[in-house]
Amino acid sequence: MASAEPDSKPPFSLESYHVSEELGFILQDPLVELPPYYQPWMDIALRVPELVHSHELRFHINKMPRLSSQFLQKHRELRLAHLALSVMTMGYNWQEGENNTVQMLPRNLAVPYWEVSQRLGLPPILTHADAVLANWRKKDPEGNLELLFSLPGGDSTQGFFLVTLLVELAAVPALKNIPTVINGVRCGDTETVARALEDISQSIQDMTDKLKLMHVYVEPSVFYGIMRIYLSGWKDNPCMPKGLVYEGVQAEPMEYSGGSAAQSSLLQCFDELLGVQHEATSGAFLSRMRNYMPPAHKLLIQDISLQPSLKSFVQQQASERLNQALQHCVTKLLALRNYHINVVSCFITVPAARARQLRQPRTLRNHSQVLEGEMISRAPIALEERGTGGSSIMTFLKTVRDQTKDTLLPETTTNKMDLIK
Repeated sequence: MASAEPDSKPPFSLESYHVSEELGFILQDPLVELPPYYQPWMDIALRVPELVHSHELRFHINKMPRLSSQFLQKHRELRLAHLALSVMTMGYNWQEGENNTVQMLPRNLAVPYWEVSQRLGLPPILTHADAVLANWRKKDPEGNLELLFSLPGGDSTQGFFLVTLLVELAAVPALKNIPTVINGVRCGDTETVARALEDISQSIQDMTDKLKLMHVYVEPSVFYGIMRIYLSGWKDNPCMPKGLVYEGVQAEPMEYSGGSAAQSSLLQCFDELLGVQHEATSGAFLSRMRNYMPPAHKLLIQDISLQPSLKSFVQQQASERLNQALQHCVTKLLALRNYHINVVSCFITVPAARARQLRQPRTLRNHSQVLEGEMISRAPIALEERGTGGSSIMTFLKTVRDQTKDTLLPETTTNKMDLIK
């Protein structure tokens, strides 16, 4: 956030940023069907895991009719089309693993995919906005959720995306309080700002609690050995050093990053609100990830950064409650990032070490270890220590975590360290 100064602007509001009061950044009531003209897309996209398993997906996509995107009129139609085309693209490219990727996405898929992407302001690759925010529906009156489209990995894939959706949902109270904080800082209302920060702290804690469900619903060996490659992109990826040609769009290959938690607008909104400063390398990656967000969500992050500085406001006030509210907020954000590191260690770092071990001369193993080893050994070697977005994942996450720690107000930094280790 910018330096505080007297402000006569209209109250800050989320209305113009496509943020829902009930669902935050999540797309409200995603469509489950496209107009009948687009049924060939839906028929294939709904069968991607099955067709990848039988090694038939590329065959079916290659003979798919080339359809025009002009009959997609409404935003939710475009989002469903982008999701379907994205799932097909990831399956098409990675069907045979890291050693038999494609150099070109066929015209009948690439051209409409590009057109839909341009209309939405999203890149032509599977993003967090597709796989999580627009990929859900209620499957029964009790409100239980299921995915619209899946990728190889079975129940673990379903669990991964739905737990991530629950994390987004847990953040809704925090998002709703961001305008309250900004408007309170503008008019100097310390009590209002403190109450809003306390609500944001609780919401971030709830996000961490939902993230813990990853360990319940996602099997690490399945995520690492089967699912992860289908979230990977063709930028900063040794498997595809030249990128991917989108036939009929342009002759030169294009590079796009795969799905990443950094593509969620949530943490970047919190960073801008709380004044978390990122150094050059991590900051550049986070800025690039904004290009994978819906444009309205990207604009919200930018506009939060232009508001009067919350941290400066807190330091100028003689309010212990306000001071503690900000500290608690940063502490909760730090705890969330620490827990995310724990999840990444469990789902990527530990399986990667296991995969390296399995490539050594064999030792005696029991049946379950053999099955786990077969699963892990299917993972792409080139991506062992990288995130699906292309980052050197542990270095990146720990750097961002440490920069969050630096946001704690100096006089209480040492007192907070024991709470966030």
